[in-house]
Amino acid sequence: MARAVLIALALAFSVLFIVLPVAAIFTRAFADGPGAWIAAVTEPETLAAIRLTVLTALIVVPVNIVFGLAAAWAIARFRFPGRRALLVLIEVPFAISPIIAGLCFLLVYGAYGPVGGALQPLGIQLMFNLTGIVLVSLFVTCPFVMREVLPALSVSGEDEEHAALTLGASGWQVFRLVTLPNITWPLVYGAILATARAIGEFGAVSVVSGAIRGQTMTLPLQIELLYNDYNTTAAFAAATVLALLALVTLVLRGIVDAIQPARGATP
Repeated sequence: MARAVLIALALAFSVLFIVLPVAAIFTRAFADGPGAWIAAVTEPETLAAIRLTVLTALIVVPVNIVFGLAAAWAIARFRFPGRRALLVLIEVPFAISPIIAGLCFLLVYGAYGPVGGALQPLGIQLMFNLTGIVLVSLFVTCPFVMREVLPALSVSGEDEEHAALTLGASGWQVFRLVTLPNITWPLVYGAILATARAIGEFGAVSVVSGAIRGQTMTLPLQIELLYNDYNTTAAFAAATVLALLALVTLVLRGIVDAIQPARGATP
């Protein structure tokens, strides 16, 4: 009886707060027919927003992979003063509102900030362009890869790595042939999570982008702009694109979850 009640509650919650809103987005987007949806999605400003969103993710995710691997390796394999402080510092983006993070970046890297002001005479502008969007996206996504890789490194231990070093392997060979196979799936999983967050980030990006139509509008910002302009069909059409991008990340996540146990069971 208790199991049935819990299952019913979980299904009811999923339907009310996940399935129905997503279904409403697609229903409204195609209310005027597929032709109107295609016209809305292929509108130049919306296409520019899609390209900017994808470009941001393509820049942010590889940087996050490198940073996450380096941070996880340092924390798992070395003991140094401030190790715990570094771990807490990396997780700060989870505790700070994205809008507050965007304001902080604007105050530091904007034209009147200490860094942005120093670069301004050189003709270098960090805010209100792709650079600013990438910087805040890196901030909000930086913990994901590290948090997935660090437990895997901690569990795998150092015995195999020490054995490989004893047998004459170089540091790169140890990482590539011993360490990397043990953290491949956590690394992929963290990259997928970082991609999803980078694509859907709104708060921090809205502060530093400048909201220039066709130039610094990511897809979430474009959706808000279209909705505020009472162009609801185009807004919901753009929202379906964002939902489909999110769905792709969920499918990839499910594939990773399905493959990982099977890989672990292989002798």
